[in-house]
Amino acid sequence: MTDQISRVVLTAINAKYIHSSLSSRYLLANLGEFEPATEFLEFTILERAQDIAEQILVKQPDCIIFSCYIWNITLTEEVVCIIRAVRPQTLIVLGGPEVSYPEYAPAVNAKANHVICGEGEEALPNLLRSLNAGLPVAHTIFASPVALCDIALPYHLYSDADIAHRIIYVESSRGCAYGCEFCLSSLDEKVRHFDSARVIEALDRLWQRGVRQFKFIDRTIHFSKAKPILRFFLDRLCPELFLHFEIVPDRITDSLIELLQSFPDGAVQLEAGVQTMNPDVSCSIGRRQNMEKTVRNIRRIVEETGVHIHSDLVVGLPGETMESLAEGFNCLLDTGVHEIQVGILKRLRGAPIDRHTLESGMIYRETPPYDILQNAHISFMDMQRLKRFSRYFDIVVNNGNFKFTAPLIWKDRSPFYGFLAFSDWLFEQSERTAGIALDRLAEYLFDYLVTVQLMDSSHCANTLRDDYAANGRPRLPKCVREFASTPQNAYSESMKKQKASGIPERQRRHRQ
Repeated sequence: MTDQISRVVLTAINAKYIHSSLSSRYLLANLGEFEPATEFLEFTILERAQDIAEQILVKQPDCIIFSCYIWNITLTEEVVCIIRAVRPQTLIVLGGPEVSYPEYAPAVNAKANHVICGEGEEALPNLLRSLNAGLPVAHTIFASPVALCDIALPYHLYSDADIAHRIIYVESSRGCAYGCEFCLSSLDEKVRHFDSARVIEALDRLWQRGVRQFKFIDRTIHFSKAKPILRFFLDRLCPELFLHFEIVPDRITDSLIELLQSFPDGAVQLEAGVQTMNPDVSCSIGRRQNMEKTVRNIRRIVEETGVHIHSDLVVGLPGETMESLAEGFNCLLDTGVHEIQVGILKRLRGAPIDRHTLESGMIYRETPPYDILQNAHISFMDMQRLKRFSRYFDIVVNNGNFKFTAPLIWKDRSPFYGFLAFSDWLFEQSERTAGIALDRLAEYLFDYLVTVQLMDSSHCANTLRDDYAANGRPRLPKCVREFASTPQNAYSESMKKQKASGIPERQRRHRQ
């Protein structure tokens, strides 16, 4: 390697410290002769742009590489602007989904020397080689999908500190067989699979280093190819084991359910992509989904296995009305699914959902995260209500803190409209959707059930007491101390056992 590029800094700006950047580690693992000269730095979006720039520039790099995503593009642009101002001679290379579609390119693309569109494991080292050889290189580089058999796996780049404190992401495939227009994976031509033996060998090395929680980032896990991976973990069952996979629920087979039955309660989490329960909406966005099989398979997994099911619905899809959203939400909740993530549609750069913009009156926010503001069926005011619904449902229901109390909110009525009414009331009372302490949230729940739903105060307090007991919280909120018929808090014996397991706390609360 010549002296032209002798120091490289590869950066990752994550949403939270607990997250780790698998894509950046892939780049580092495949840099070839440039890897020894490369320093990998991870930051979070909570850090200041000037501080990030300082930590990068103190390394005196000739080249800085940024991975750009929806959660970090604003901060990344600030950092790039600072570096451009104080070190204009430094080479800047951008990559990632936020900069990969030139027709939708953000302003930061113009400040970079080069932008890699697509997978960078081969394109990045080739770019650096061309620059060192003095060859002309285009500003925008369109990278072809890599052959997965030809690239190095990056899992050895997880440090001991990563293993101790961060989520460990792994993958067995890339791409998605589905064409959901709001997702960039809809642009993939096909699903590509890593060789199972290579994946299992890498998993075994991580296992030997002490990793017990694995989050697979495959867009949709292909279980016919993943069965060897599941069997790998079945041979290593232990209380600390926790696995996360994304699935398409209408493709679940009897043999898979039988295999999942072999795992202990809570050891496996499946993220069951549903998006919408409206067949017409599903068809309009290019998603093939058998609604009847979706409901049946989710119900079977809940009833016949110890798997934790996290599912999702997207608010704002073209053609989805408040009424059809409510119907789909109620149907999904009735399956017994442990969590429903009510997500808000985002207009990702390059996603085909844009073709519906005019016809369906889709209006999006122009800054990240590009969430929808209104459409032809849901007004801006109702969309705001649904965004608050999403946030409140997550902190009241999904997190498992109020497993016994939450269902009282929609007792004897539509769960969707029942919780929407509570959401409207809670925002009116609190004027906030974040930063509500748990005990304060319990007081709000109690006040709503007693003063609005006209429920018996002792019954509501007793139910809240049961939630606190189930989660092992010795300190009770004021409403429980004053109105519960038996205010003492019996610590749950099952919670004692589960706290000794490796199941994450949020999922553990749902096992009670």
